[in-house]
Amino acid sequence: MSIKLVAVDMDGTFLDDEMKYNKERFMKQYRELKTRGIKFVVASGNQYDQLKSFFPSIENEIAFVAENGAYVIDSGKEIFTGEMSKETIKKVIDVLAEYEYTNLIVCGKKSAYIHEDVCEDAYNHARKYYHMLQKVPDFENLNDKIFKFSTSFSADDVSGLLRNLKKSIVSLVTPVSSGHGDIDLIIPGLHKASGIKILQERWGIRDAESVAFGDSGNDLEMISTVKYGIAMENAQKMIKDASRFITQSNNEEGVLNAIDSIIKNEEPFI
Repeated sequence: MSIKLVAVDMDGTFLDDEMKYNKERFMKQYRELKTRGIKFVVASGNQYDQLKSFFPSIENEIAFVAENGAYVIDSGKEIFTGEMSKETIKKVIDVLAEYEYTNLIVCGKKSAYIHEDVCEDAYNHARKYYHMLQKVPDFENLNDKIFKFSTSFSADDVSGLLRNLKKSIVSLVTPVSSGHGDIDLIIPGLHKASGIKILQERWGIRDAESVAFGDSGNDLEMISTVKYGIAMENAQKMIKDASRFITQSNNEEGVLNAIDSIIKNEEPFI
């Protein structure tokens, strides 16, 4: 059965550790994918404005499942927008106050938001991942549709913290690891797989015709759902265990190597 959809996570997957990719090689591949009618989807926990900046020449041709599935864009058109309730926002902020997190960021449709008291170094670091970022005095009265919370901990503490957070706020939000000590708190039921499903239904594409690449906890659902779930060599163990295949690391152009195999109709994509 032929492949009709390729979905890629970005950080740690499509991008190397310097947040770059081989543009010349990919654009040649993309032109071939487009000729064959294969859809290319960027599926990430990151902000839409940041994601599309990596693909300036084709941003209005491809699809984006941004904010871990809470915001879905196809060819520049908004297809789906989730929203966290104000009550949930307040309760989550109260729970997080009990933890020693750093740099809490609240992610919305218009912008991401960080507390005005954050140090300048932390703000500048956040700007690398959030092209739309505003400093605010508090998070409870934001005039925006809120998608998720994002915060950081020591990487060694993430597993235990995820267990504790799931016990304390699983009824409100779903805590997921997004790599490098980062934890996202997302709207229950909305994740990368749900966003991809919206696009599949729009395009008439089945899971058996879909490929997805990932490396972190927030890729679990899409890796587990499509037939060709592919983990990076640098992926977390849980992602490797859930995937059917493993490709080279993000620093070895593992995604682009696999796309070559798709284009050549090589195993396992026959």
